[in-house]
Amino acid sequence: MSYVINAFFRALGNLLLPRVIGMSLLPLVLILALWFGLHWLVWDSAVAAVQDAIKTWPALVWLAERLPVDLPGGLAAVLVAVLSMPVIVLVSLLAVALLLTPMLTKMVARRRFPALERRHGASALGAAAWSAGALLLALLALVLTAPLWLVFTPLSLVLPPLIWGWLTYRVMSFDALADFASADERRALLRRHRWPLLVIGIVSGYLGAAPSVVWASGVMFVALFAVLAPLAIWIYTVVFAFSSLWFAHYCLRALDSLRAEAAAAPLAQQAPPALLPPVGVTDVEYREQNHAQ
Repeated sequence: MSYVINAFFRALGNLLLPRVIGMSLLPLVLILALWFGLHWLVWDSAVAAVQDAIKTWPALVWLAERLPVDLPGGLAAVLVAVLSMPVIVLVSLLAVALLLTPMLTKMVARRRFPALERRHGASALGAAAWSAGALLLALLALVLTAPLWLVFTPLSLVLPPLIWGWLTYRVMSFDALADFASADERRALLRRHRWPLLVIGIVSGYLGAAPSVVWASGVMFVALFAVLAPLAIWIYTVVFAFSSLWFAHYCLRALDSLRAEAAAAPLAQQAPPALLPPVGVTDVEYREQNHAQ
């Protein structure tokens, strides 16, 4: 766990570098452009579709007839806002992983491991395929567990961050090693360091839950949702940039140690074997004889 803690503080220090702040603006600008475009194109139609679906629920129809407020309209906007959150989290994570992680990993290697050889164990297409597979599994987990954490609210504080954490671990650990480790080295490291990497991912997932305060405000004040969502996107981008640095520091140090072990193994095999004392001579007597000589 010392690797985990050391990498955490190094990543925290790197996050404040002006260069890293500048790098983080690229995925942030792209995500914000995508968000405003989608909000302008589909928000009203999505709310209208959900509102029409709600009107078919007898209990809500009965309640709406007895309340002075537009219950279906308000509830529809709330539901669309809540359902938008997983999409924005996933898009933010993938944007940072694909656009920012390679640059941050190279920066960490240049500053901390300048002699580390690049063995290009995975291509950009392979990294994208790996991320897509992990994303599909995470979406499946979200769909299967959504009834639990939507009905039993406390689970919403546990299950989604765990799923985000697992997805972050799978995507960012692969991307951090893709350019520097060979395929065999990457598989060995992911197998040997599975649990520490999963811990980093889960902690990152809970750090990513920080925008939940913003989302709670968005649910309470749906009229401000278009303003609060970009704020949440910015927080997600910063959190995932920090996670990317954390994984880069941990994975590159683990890779450097693995190669040091591989380089030391042949030397250990070439070392002369320890001489055994002759029959009938104890170890103490043998050492005393050698010392006298």
